[in-house]
Amino acid sequence: MRTLLRVSMQTDTANAAVKDGSLPKVMRSALEELKPEAAYFCTQDGRRTAFIVFDLQNASDMPSIAEPFFMALNASVDFSPCMNADDLRTGLDKAAATREKAPVLN
Repeated sequence: MRTLLRVSMQTDTANAAVKDGSLPKVMRSALEELKPEAAYFCTQDGRRTAFIVFDLQNASDMPSIAEPFFMALNASVDFSPCMNADDLRTGLDKAAATREKAPVLN
């Protein structure tokens, strides 16, 4: 399932990880493992944040994906199912078909 992974790093821990060189190693390792469709890096709420879109094969993979970010970067990690434009179009078509079949309630 296409999933948006948001990794928000604690500033003090991320600063130390930049200084000791571990931040790029953690990110490189995660990107090699996840083989993301897209990855973006910015600040959100004053913290270094990564947005990574990838295919989550199994929900049981979530701990192994999140744990390096928790342990190395003291990060907050969120997983959210997400859609691209084609997925949205398909979903809206399905919703419209469902509405057409539903009984009208007064």
